Amino acid sequence: MKNDRRRASKGGRPRPAKPAKPTQKGGQKPAPKRAPRPSAQPAPLPPVDETPRTFRLGVIPGATPGKWVDAWKERMPHVDIELVPIAVADQRSAVDELDAALVRLPLDDRDELHVIPLYDEVPVVVASADSFLMATDQLTADDLVGQVLITPGDDVLGPLDLPTVAPSFPTIATTADAVATAATGVGILIVPMSLARLHQRKDAEYRPLVGGRTSTVALAWPREKTTADVETFVGIVRGRTANSSR
Repeated sequence: MKNDRRRASKGGRPRPAKPAKPTQKGGQKPAPKRAPRPSAQPAPLPPVDETPRTFRLGVIPGATPGKWVDAWKERMPHVDIELVPIAVADQRSAVDELDAALVRLPLDDRDELHVIPLYDEVPVVVASADSFLMATDQLTADDLVGQVLITPGDDVLGPLDLPTVAPSFPTIATTADAVATAATGVGILIVPMSLARLHQRKDAEYRPLVGGRTSTVALAWPREKTTADVETFVGIVRGRTANSSR
């Protein structure tokens, strides 16, 4: 103060005090702010082709594509789906005329096809509801010794190598007629479970055959016809959601 008064008395002005520089804790200067990075934007989805059209799906007897059809209608409302019944005997040639088909393996001449196995069906023994074979929950080959085995003309399992005997009557053309014949008690029939359910009758029952030959149901389509619609149906069958990548 004395110095300032002396300076003032000599015509000088007191020097203003310098303002203190702001500091962070520890006396460090604040770090410069960084500009925020732009957030990554998801890639745009390809445009949906809403051209009116129909997806034709072949279906063998016994196959049950109901849940896949429902998912298709929800995901692809602009594309109708048509279920085309096909016989196992004609399934190979039928695939060429369709977008895709549910078939039974083995499938002849698969080189020109894409084939995706879906599930294996358990074989069952179909017999009269009054047969002693129906007194148990499941059967084995030993239970069938000496039984007359009916093999229909549209059989899908092939030779079974069982201790059974061939019938003395002519070959029955269809599985439906073979089930009706087995219901009379003259023999038994062995088919995939879905066919036993398809041809269910009050006078016939069925039991699983332990160790019997299974039947594999698969999805097949021509390699040259791998369209966006086919890939969508494959994704549905494999359980992929609408937002899943292929």
